Amino acid sequence: MRSFVKGSRVTVQNVSKQFGDFRAVSGVSFEIAGGEFFSLLGPSGCGKTTLLRIIAGFEDPTSGDVLLDGTSVLSLAPNNRRVNTVFQSYALFPHLSVFENVAFPLRLKKAAPSEIADRVGHYLNLVKLDSHISKMPAQLSGGQKQRVAIARALINEPSVLLLDEPLSALDAKLRQHMLIELDAIHDEVGITFIYVTHDQQEAISVSDRVAVMNDGAVLQVGTPAQVYETPSDRFVATFIGETNLMRGKILFVKDGVAALETGAGTLLAAAKNGAEKGDAAEFTVRPEKVVISTAKPAAGGDKNCVEGTVDEMIYTGFLTKYFVATKSGAVFKAFRQERGAMAGGEHIRCGDAVFLSWHPADAFMVEARKA
Repeated sequence: MRSFVKGSRVTVQNVSKQFGDFRAVSGVSFEIAGGEFFSLLGPSGCGKTTLLRIIAGFEDPTSGDVLLDGTSVLSLAPNNRRVNTVFQSYALFPHLSVFENVAFPLRLKKAAPSEIADRVGHYLNLVKLDSHISKMPAQLSGGQKQRVAIARALINEPSVLLLDEPLSALDAKLRQHMLIELDAIHDEVGITFIYVTHDQQEAISVSDRVAVMNDGAVLQVGTPAQVYETPSDRFVATFIGETNLMRGKILFVKDGVAALETGAGTLLAAAKNGAEKGDAAEFTVRPEKVVISTAKPAAGGDKNCVEGTVDEMIYTGFLTKYFVATKSGAVFKAFRQERGAMAGGEHIRCGDAVFLSWHPADAFMVEARKA
């Protein structure tokens, strides 16, 4: 098996990018470990593609620095950075075969024919396209075109591969299949992947870590579990997955747990660092962490409980989403997995009076400010 280039460590230091009066990237800093699968996640226009283009060398930052393995690359042209990019549009040459599209970077370098044949064959085998070697791009599916683009990007053996929304043109089922293949390719080649996407499920499915961006800034960097379970602020909580948000006034903080006075009564949540008695606060709890029942749960200090009425139900196949109007006027979401007849469980209908309960450790404070 070919020995692959080791992935480079990528350091982004206080990078900003201004386009006239518009600031696309604002003081962004983070470090990506060599060989890591790292995703830049955020809504359209948040600056993630601009940041990727700065790392690639297609844009110069207004300020800040980009380093590979501790050395600044700002003075280097894109082709000298050992960084390759896979674009959303594939950017294949329509008049060249699969073989020639992948071979193109090596032909530019005037590599020997035997080396070209060997390396093209190797990378087409890696992306499972060796049986399509003579086909033209027009004869390929969207997923096959994307794999050709990946093989062409890898044939230069870069230490960093940049992927700019590479799956957005594919249908949902093919995206899932390509995600699995991308993850397998990353594990095989061992280089650093930086993946740009606006799709939360894509990012948390394959990434070692995720940077959540909005309005040109990085709001949180962490593992998928960290950004999902312990979001740093309201935007991260609402952007990644579905959630419930409740506001209240902190009555006291003890052992990392805050008691909040809310419209639904006194509720407990994991306290944000620095939160104090009297602060106005907001906390989040994911719908799948909420237990819904027509029976009131046993009293105890280890759970929160809110009463309400089922206002709407959405059956999705593997789970049912319940939208519950609480006595405070807020609508709360609870998800219940459909486990089948053997699992039992009560049948809940629209209009039923229900109780929603969850553990305080599953409620995470995303904001605390002086009232």
